[in-house]
Amino acid sequence: MNNTALSIAYPPVAGTSAERLVAYCRHRSRVCPMPQRWRTLWELLPNRTRIGPVWEPPEPLILGAWHEATGLEKMLRLETHIQWAARFGVLETVAAYLHNLREEEWFHLGN
Repeated sequence: MNNTALSIAYPPVAGTSAERLVAYCRHRSRVCPMPQRWRTLWELLPNRTRIGPVWEPPEPLILGAWHEATGLEKMLRLETHIQWAARFGVLETVAAYLHNLREEEWFHLGN
């Protein structure tokens, strides 16, 4: 999906900072988007690069990693994705995507 398609699908949230977006993501005991939604978010990130068997930025902690990773590890990985979005100029689009998720599309502490 190109940047034009992204901005149409997820209109940017103006005035967003990475720190504010991380705080939003942790509100209501949120940890990270549910796996399918998190994968979609990761695919919105530009300049993803495969380096040997791993990706930069690292992939979301889904599939086999979902049950092995702690809530804190998931929160930190999501924060890495948000920082990547800020670094490469798509923070507002990522913020719009995250703000448009329904509450049941989030994994929460205690789930």
